Amino acid sequence: MNDPENWPPLPLNEWRDTYRTLHMWTQIAGKIRMALSPALNHWWHVTLYVSPRGLTTGRCRIRRGFSKLNSIFKSTR
Repeated sequence: MNDPENWPPLPLNEWRDTYRTLHMWTQIAGKIRMALSPALNHWWHVTLYVSPRGLTTGRCRIRRGFSKLNSIFKSTR
């Protein structure tokens, strides 16, 4: 997979709106996670994790329980 010819083209102009929307929502999820999680070295507490369906914050402590945010990506083909 190191050969660039094996990767599909990804022209930014064709998906710029999607890129901006995804960037905005991941920033929001990261800010929420940062506010709800105790600080760790190098901002590790703000990490978004790849899940089978998109991205997730993992468990975040909220008052007496836990919650997690999931970003689910869906193909529109």
